[in-house]
Amino acid sequence: MDIRDWGVGMVLKFEELEVLRAAEAVADGIWRQVVRWKPFARDVVGGQLAKAGDSIGANVAEAYGRFHYGEKLQFLYYARGSLFETKYWLNRARERNLMPPPQVQDYVSQLTDMARQLNAFATRLKAQRQASQSKPKTKAVREPTTEYLTAWPADLSLPLFTEEDLQWLQTTNT
Repeated sequence: MDIRDWGVGMVLKFEELEVLRAAEAVADGIWRQVVRWKPFARDVVGGQLAKAGDSIGANVAEAYGRFHYGEKLQFLYYARGSLFETKYWLNRARERNLMPPPQVQDYVSQLTDMARQLNAFATRLKAQRQASQSKPKTKAVREPTTEYLTAWPADLSLPLFTEEDLQWLQTTNT
């Protein structure tokens, strides 16, 4: 199962995913900021911010490496969750005067674009999963439809087994 470029049919390599490149750019930019902060701010806010930012791309990478659609989608949802966590920590950094508001706004804008990409990516995977499920499966072994008796016959005088059936049963058990 390949990640395709939004239905165009072109197979993308892991490193060519636009959403992954965007995640890496944001994570690396945040890292460059955080390493310059004072130890307390870096340990309390910076560590969380850097981890959340790195987690976006890490989960996109994990999604790419998974085989089943459900797993791919789950990791894209994790990436989206990390994206919102990153926004939260950016807001904390702005309010605590660790980053200037215009810089935070630039990151938030990039993250908003990335959220749209993740949503489009997930929508595309869902469509691919739906298309693959609607194809007839030719490798399945099917049993012909059989009617099973679910109620006792109305005529209770009919025997459950014939004499011949009972004789056959007795000969197979010996």
